[in-house]
Amino acid sequence: MVGQGASNFEFLKTYDAQLVRLGALAERYFVEDPNTALIKLRQFAELLAQQLAARMGLFTSSDEVFADLLQRLKAERAMPREAGDLFHQLRISGNQAAHAHRDDHAGALTGLKIARQLAIWFHTTFGNPKFKPGPFVPPSSPADASAELQAEIVRLNSALLESQTAADRARAEAEQHARDKETAQETAKREAEERALWEQLAHEAEAHKLELAAELSQLQKAAETAPAKVIAQLQEQAEEASRAIDLDEAATRAIIDQQLRNRGWTADSRTLTYASGVRPAKGQNMAIAEWPTSTGPADYALFVGTTLVGVVEAKRKRKNVSAALTQSERYSKGVKLGTEGVFAGGPWGEFKVPFLFATNGRPYLKQIETESGIWFRDARAATNHARPLSDWFTPEGLKAELDIDRAKADAALKTELFNFGFTLRPYQKAAIETIEGKLAEGRRAMLAAMATGTGKTKLAIAFLYRVLAANRFRRVCFVVDRSALGNQTRDEFTTTKVVGVRAFAEIFGLKGLEDITPDIDTRVHICTIQGLVKRVLYASDPADVPPIDQYDLMLIDECHRGYLLDREMSDAELGFRSQDDYVSKYRRVLEHFDAVKVGLTATPALHTVQIFGDPVFTYSYREAVIDGWLIDHEPPHRISTQLSDGGILHATPAH
Repeated sequence: MVGQGASNFEFLKTYDAQLVRLGALAERYFVEDPNTALIKLRQFAELLAQQLAARMGLFTSSDEVFADLLQRLKAERAMPREAGDLFHQLRISGNQAAHAHRDDHAGALTGLKIARQLAIWFHTTFGNPKFKPGPFVPPSSPADASAELQAEIVRLNSALLESQTAADRARAEAEQHARDKETAQETAKREAEERALWEQLAHEAEAHKLELAAELSQLQKAAETAPAKVIAQLQEQAEEASRAIDLDEAATRAIIDQQLRNRGWTADSRTLTYASGVRPAKGQNMAIAEWPTSTGPADYALFVGTTLVGVVEAKRKRKNVSAALTQSERYSKGVKLGTEGVFAGGPWGEFKVPFLFATNGRPYLKQIETESGIWFRDARAATNHARPLSDWFTPEGLKAELDIDRAKADAALKTELFNFGFTLRPYQKAAIETIEGKLAEGRRAMLAAMATGTGKTKLAIAFLYRVLAANRFRRVCFVVDRSALGNQTRDEFTTTKVVGVRAFAEIFGLKGLEDITPDIDTRVHICTIQGLVKRVLYASDPADVPPIDQYDLMLIDECHRGYLLDREMSDAELGFRSQDDYVSKYRRVLEHFDAVKVGLTATPALHTVQIFGDPVFTYSYREAVIDGWLIDHEPPHRISTQLSDGGILHATPAH
């Protein structure tokens, strides 16, 4: 049990005694006032984030809004997303405690465990990479603790005892024996002394605020003068340390619950369970925990209204998550519904539920692909492969997925004629047919390399008209790298006649650069990569990040461009420190959306091929010249003169 000198946060005293005070106060308040414990944990997390910012050279002011600070730390890669999820969990639960005033001991215990993992991550990053913290020291059990909470604290105490040496156990038993022998007067005296100690601790915590700004400013100045490679090394250490974050099942579920809520699902795996009588209802989008199946309860069943659209297998962190999809498959085959809901069509072979998920709450990282992310499979076709997602689908996104039959659309495109209000050149038609063929094969990233001046915009208009008319995709994001190109593209979509006298924009809903978010009926949304970076990476709250299903096709024009080539962009548009920074943010934004990506380029760059793969179609400048579509920049006849051949010679004067 946590007592004087036994705080879970003692190892942070080398950084800031205030961190230890706030952590200890949260432990102290847990038994009598879990609400205050959650508020103290929020304060702890905010101070830890300020310490992180100062040590990375990113601190601005102690008055900066907590959510805004976390947004900057994420965008500048000072805070790995895994750590960011824990920061946000403590921020949100602290805010709720300040306003809802619920006596949530289970939530406070989860908060303590999450805060300790953040503390370990911080110390491993900035102090000791080989730090061995030992098990979590649980607080005392409240007098009115539920059976579940009592069982959890017993489990934590058992884990603690197993890790202790014989001497540690003997000392703990002696202390408990001494307390058992105390008289009522002695107990009252001891509790009064402890209360005075905690009051002094709280007073010190409040007084420390005056010193905080000066300490953080000093750290900031030191980071500002540090070589860039030192900060880069710290970022790598932070990333590496985040992979060791180890949450138990209860804490992992709390993270997953919040991720689902951020995407519009009603979720709370402690209270919204099948066993507690929760059932799907019209007008509500619910993630109901522990839904019965013939192979055991599904961790979550996802209902859009009363329609069951997905099942989820949730593992604790550090467990292989891609392999867990097989359990979701079993849930889908054996789910029990009765009259408590309806299926979303099907069955599809043995599968009764179309969308299968598995997660351990950890953000997707390519380096540990099978142990991170949200793994997803559309079970409606055997050819649909599992893939990792960076976030959850929204209820609206899953419902929209049900309305699209991609196999039917692919078959229709094979027989659809190329009849437009403008004439396609043979190579443009061939490029479209190649891309559509790759789509039918299930390819989700592809590159078309076509020489400058060969009409990539007209090709894009024809291609998008075909796939939207066939209902192959719901909504397209047309990505450009400069505002001028975005406005030019909008003009092309608005004026180019596609069917009779009707332009593309008259047939399908079109939104331009001035529109931050698409409407429900928007089919094509033109965006700059800079705008997408701002929306995806610089959102102050995870719930404000665009959902991964906002687009299901992204067409990236001039996708070879990089920071150093963007000379026409204004400073406001630029927003990138270097070529590496540009490529990093560019890639992170594209990978955020669960969309097919088609890149159009004249000259594939290395980062372009890394993202999209080798070109599936190429039409070179030389081919275009030979076919008569471009004029050769080399003149057909070369006139030679003595001057052009020999140049100007300077005679050396005789001595």
